[in-house]
Amino acid sequence: MARRQKVKILLFFSSAIIFFVCWPAFAKAANLYFSPSSWSYSSNSSFSVGIYVSSSDQVMNAVSGTVSFPKDQLEVSSISKGGSILSLWVQEPSFQNSTGKINFEGIVLNPGFKGASGKLITINFKAKKAGEALLNFSSSSVLANDGNGTNILKSLGTAKFSIGAATPTTPEVKPAPVISDKPSAPHISSPTHPDQDKWYASEDAKFVWTVPQGIKGAQLLISKIPRSTPTTTYTSAITSKEIFDLSDGTWYFHARLKNDAGWGSIFHFRFQIDMEKPVSLRIEEQKREDLTNPKVKFKIQAEDRTSGIDYYEIDIDKENTQIWEGNEDGIFETSVLIFGKHILNVRAVDKAGNAVGDSAEFEITPLDMPNIIDYPKGIKSGEKIIFKGATGSGTRVSLWLQKQGKDVKNYIIDSDKSGNFIFTAKETATAGNYEFWAEAVNSVGAKSKPTDKVSFVVGQQKIGDQDFLTLAVVAIIILLLAIITFVLNKFFSLRKKIRREAREATYALYRTIDLLKEDIQEQAKLLEKRRSKIKFTEEEKNIRKIKRDINNIAEIVGKEIKNIEKEVE
Repeated sequence: MARRQKVKILLFFSSAIIFFVCWPAFAKAANLYFSPSSWSYSSNSSFSVGIYVSSSDQVMNAVSGTVSFPKDQLEVSSISKGGSILSLWVQEPSFQNSTGKINFEGIVLNPGFKGASGKLITINFKAKKAGEALLNFSSSSVLANDGNGTNILKSLGTAKFSIGAATPTTPEVKPAPVISDKPSAPHISSPTHPDQDKWYASEDAKFVWTVPQGIKGAQLLISKIPRSTPTTTYTSAITSKEIFDLSDGTWYFHARLKNDAGWGSIFHFRFQIDMEKPVSLRIEEQKREDLTNPKVKFKIQAEDRTSGIDYYEIDIDKENTQIWEGNEDGIFETSVLIFGKHILNVRAVDKAGNAVGDSAEFEITPLDMPNIIDYPKGIKSGEKIIFKGATGSGTRVSLWLQKQGKDVKNYIIDSDKSGNFIFTAKETATAGNYEFWAEAVNSVGAKSKPTDKVSFVVGQQKIGDQDFLTLAVVAIIILLLAIITFVLNKFFSLRKKIRREAREATYALYRTIDLLKEDIQEQAKLLEKRRSKIKFTEEEKNIRKIKRDINNIAEIVGKEIKNIEKEVE
């Protein structure tokens, strides 16, 4: 008995040693792959690629991955989580077309996943440029549901797509790398309902998939249960299925394939149909305390039984349509509108694109027009332009002023607490015809009707007493300048004449003196001849004195004439 107990203990420890030594080899039992893994597409076409996990020997509960794609050849339009085995997302699927990267990370809640074809995400691509486009995993992991987070990833698949101008060809079928001999779940896509998260207004659905070699049959099922087992059997390897006249709601297309080893894993494809437009649309104008308020509120409510309301298309008077996604209280407020009657048009659009429309009429009352009490009347050029008036308390006045043949000028005038206002234009008036009109504007943008246009005339400025005095002074100054100019002209003319007369008088005087001197000198010579014979009388003595005096006079007169000439010059 003791020997048998020892043998049991030995066998137990031997088994444990073998288990722990060989466990790493068994643990690596999961694969990540793309489906389809190859295909030919034309440029500008759209196609979908699924990412799957195969873990047939061990239960997994977490997976993460980074996918690289050629950014110059492919562009991600969206990523769908529809039909995924992952129920909790650590990192929401995301993509960056600028770097050519796709990231995802999620968890399968207990009891985890064990199977040949577990769908993770679907990537919707658009082909951009001709060439070979390669998809691969740059980093990934698959963790076992063993409490230790053991990475059981064994292999990473790749995918290659040919992008060209030719019509897409039949894809090259590469069976998913599975450990069992049974076929993997077929990758299903739908040209009528491509995105599993969206709603479509189409009651006819078509589904397509690829069939690997060795397939003997297929089982299909349409139901509203997410994970049903297909029951309709086809003995040939069919690759597509069309269903017509389906009712509204969420549906699931289930499919699996059979080979010599038996029935494979099931693929579940969700698609959603909504053919009915929203059942109701109500538009209710909210009560307004102030009918002049240029913003009006409406309560908008719509109901859709199937897909739900997606958004509203709203316009006022059939202009400037906007998209409104609604809010919790359903209150829509217009922008600032001009006074008068308006029509609010609303279309409620559900998530499948079905729509119902309705409209509501409403009216905005204008403010009271401002009262212009005083304005320019009988003013002259150069005077100030002044307006006085009254309007509502706390209201501003928008005043337009235009001179004939000139551009309109607009002025905003604030009123006081009583509504009175005074406005003085910066520019002074110039002669001509003017007209003005005004409207009231409050702080929220409400306006009044414009007042009638009023005309006034600005005349030429009259000459007053002060102006006469100014003109008289100017005239006197001009007259004085004229007199001074005349006197100066006369002076210079007279000076020339005096200079000429002085020269002539000098010449005549010198000539007379010279003649007188000549006569006296002749008499003096006669007296000199007789001096030795006779004595001179008193008269003869006087003649000699006169000669001397004449010489003195000539000298004095000559000096004075020279002084006169200098003064004249």
